[in-house]
Amino acid sequence: MAQYLLSVHTPVDEPQRPMSDEEMREGFGRIGALEDEMRSAGALLSSGRLEAPSAAAVVRVSDGKTLTTDGPFVESKEILGGFYIIEAPTRDAALEWGAKTAAAIEMPIEIRAFRGFRT
Repeated sequence: MAQYLLSVHTPVDEPQRPMSDEEMREGFGRIGALEDEMRSAGALLSSGRLEAPSAAAVVRVSDGKTLTTDGPFVESKEILGGFYIIEAPTRDAALEWGAKTAAAIEMPIEIRAFRGFRT
């Protein structure tokens, strides 16, 4: 079975509308149900949410010297906010998980297969 990265992309420029406690509970409920479904199907290998880009650091090595800078590697209109690593029998099956993830999280999901990935 192939393994896929489902990456959650969050727009940077669009201000996030404040959510009520009820909306937050509903959102976390949808995500929890999705993750339970993925686990039950044997598809979910790993998942995670990322800190804000302002918490990032970039490490470069040039001529044997290490340079570390604070902040994201690139400025962009969207940031990677989180990810799922899944296993699926076909690309179409991975796309179905991507659609369910996009519906639960209400954010765009990019699906990419791992090339030569081994566990």
